[in-house]
Amino acid sequence: MIKIPRAFVGWDVLVIDDEPDNLEVASRLLKYGGANVVVARDGKQALELVAAHPTPFKFILCDLSMPDMDGWEVLYRLQQDSRQQAVPVIALTAHAMAGDRERGLAAGFHNYITKPLDPLHFVHQLITILIDIPEYAEHLKTF
Repeated sequence: MIKIPRAFVGWDVLVIDDEPDNLEVASRLLKYGGANVVVARDGKQALELVAAHPTPFKFILCDLSMPDMDGWEVLYRLQQDSRQQAVPVIALTAHAMAGDRERGLAAGFHNYITKPLDPLHFVHQLITILIDIPEYAEHLKTF
């Protein structure tokens, strides 16, 4: 049995991915970690959910390659929304070529996780990624 740290208790998290299996794995692991997970199957739906949500999400996981509106466009639009500018957006992608991570960081993604998601390490990857954000560090360093 996988031991999932309860690092995200009470956190509202958005996961955006057009692949149902990826949505299921990510949302299930985040729920085990205590998060309140909202899922979007495309960029347009994600932006609608962001606009309708009463507060900014604690963080957003966003697939890069989606039809209609890709993750790059979602990120751009979130960056234009003053309510969302401080929300860390982490890229989820199967693109693991040299330079892809740097390109994502340069565009404004907080970090980058490659797919397929590894259930044994996914939550720990997120903790490692988010612990460098000062307002999250105190909470996450206990995990």
